Amino acid sequence: MDDLDRAARALLRLPPSCGPVRLVAVDGHAGSGKSTLAARLSTALGDAPVLHLDDLATHEELFAWTGRLREQVLEPLARGAAAAYRPYDWRLRRFGEPRALPPAPVVLVEGVGAGRRAVRPFLARLLWMERGAEESWQRGRHRDGPEQAAFWEGWTVAETRHFSEDPSRPFADTLVRECQEGYEWLPGPRVTAGTDQIITHRDGFLSAN
Repeated sequence: MDDLDRAARALLRLPPSCGPVRLVAVDGHAGSGKSTLAARLSTALGDAPVLHLDDLATHEELFAWTGRLREQVLEPLARGAAAAYRPYDWRLRRFGEPRALPPAPVVLVEGVGAGRRAVRPFLARLLWMERGAEESWQRGRHRDGPEQAAFWEGWTVAETRHFSEDPSRPFADTLVRECQEGYEWLPGPRVTAGTDQIITHRDGFLSAN
């Protein structure tokens, strides 16, 4: 987990991006390993809060959650206040009771579209899980089982449409490739395009200038 510890220290040295919060997005295809990376980064950051975008999406609005994200999460955090969002229950098909999200030094937002156009102005860092769509979807289908096959048929179409209209990867600061042990951290397209960066990449790890 040493690579995650180094990444966590680098993220903590970034300037705040949303009020007092360093908002860090973990984006990638469904099934690419975003939730696992976010959970491990959260642990390395001392249990940093993680917002799962599955909690803001619904069956009818797979990607039309930006209004809820802005009103329930981004605007309160930008004021330095605690956010409170209502997670969607995918079984009952309704929103639940409010769940608090404190303005911690680092808050992770994880999910397909976490680095989308409407969210990027609030981000301190955009991480992209570097795993192809087909491989990711195969992993996701295996994880969810045959009972979710119909959902996945609709999801892959919706995800493909979303990323064609509002891509995240071209704006990623860091590409994260899962290895047998740990992760490989690579400069993202935004870095290789020559944009001035606060985080550089040395020896395969994130490190602050």
